[in-house]
Amino acid sequence: MTSSSDTELDHSVHASLAPRVGNYIVGSHSGQGLRVGIACGQFNGGITTRLLNACLEALEEAGVKGADIAIAWAPGAFEIPLVARAFASAPQPFDAVITLGAVIRGDTGHYEVVAGECARGVQDVSLMTGVPVVFGVLTTNTIEQALERCLPDHSNKGRESAHTAIEMVRILRSAPLR
Repeated sequence: MTSSSDTELDHSVHASLAPRVGNYIVGSHSGQGLRVGIACGQFNGGITTRLLNACLEALEEAGVKGADIAIAWAPGAFEIPLVARAFASAPQPFDAVITLGAVIRGDTGHYEVVAGECARGVQDVSLMTGVPVVFGVLTTNTIEQALERCLPDHSNKGRESAHTAIEMVRILRSAPLR
């Protein structure tokens, strides 16, 4: 979800830009044949469950088989990057890893530490392994904001994370990037 319709990409620009360069890479949305690991945070688990349901629905719609999806529950968002690394570096690595959870601001500085370290850890795993690791962990100021981002519709961040994971795998597997 973008902050404004003015910031959204008009996908018709691809047709006008692609002929102007040698390689123009846009990831497909086909999840067929992909293995996906999902690292979930139990803390604020009611939010995480809503994200996870939408994520699974989007993966299934894209053609990812249920047998090719693995879910692991970490105690909280701070622990999610380690689970993500385990998926990304498993003996039979997953093609993509999706992280889902919620860090909601409280009255102490704990929020900044947990949210920042979770984001950094997720990015580190992706850069270290070369496996797309998608940051689907909500970082919000209020419970209401978190609930808005996990509605059972197209705006759900779990759904968006599934689409991002598939698209990143397809981009990275494109001929000019291999």
